[in-house]
Amino acid sequence: MAAVAIFYSIRSRPKSNSDKKQSKDFWPRIVQLINNTRMVATEDDAGRVARSRNGDHAAFESLIREHQRMIHSLCYRMTGSMADAEDLAQETFIQAYRSLSSFREESQFSSWLYRIAVNRCLNWRKSQARYARLEQEWSQQERPSNPKDETRGQAVQEALMKLGPKQRAAIILTVYDGMTHAQAAKVLGCSETTVSWRLFAARRKLKRLLILGKN
Repeated sequence: MAAVAIFYSIRSRPKSNSDKKQSKDFWPRIVQLINNTRMVATEDDAGRVARSRNGDHAAFESLIREHQRMIHSLCYRMTGSMADAEDLAQETFIQAYRSLSSFREESQFSSWLYRIAVNRCLNWRKSQARYARLEQEWSQQERPSNPKDETRGQAVQEALMKLGPKQRAAIILTVYDGMTHAQAAKVLGCSETTVSWRLFAARRKLKRLLILGKN
């Protein structure tokens, strides 16, 4: 996976032999952790961020364990592709690690991480390579012999993919992840009114798409 190579490319240059061993072991573990479905809630995020800034790899691994499922779920619902969701989740944590110095302690780490993930997913829309891979992935999926056998979850996901990326993000953050309009607005970098309008338009379109899908 391309993201694995990126992890190795951003390793910091160690200062001692012990640091070299620690750094060498760190990045492979990070890749494994991101693909691991375990959720481990430990100490507060701010403390772990501070320790990660000081080179504590275990602290950053702990942050990944706690937030990986949330980020992966967001990326999947934004892309509709498991392969792209895995790549984007890894890229999110890579960017987060490299940007720890810009994290403000008074902010919520989860909201900051969400913003990185959403921006990654929005940029994904601009990549023709990812579009081509998604189209190929969908075209290779076996269609049920009877369209009525399709589960509601699949129908909703397909309808989500037909929304504009900003409307889809608003729906995912508020409906699937339970954020308030204020929290979603902070992640998306817009006003609460804008979030409300995007939700209104998204719900109206989803309703129409799901009704059409039943006919």
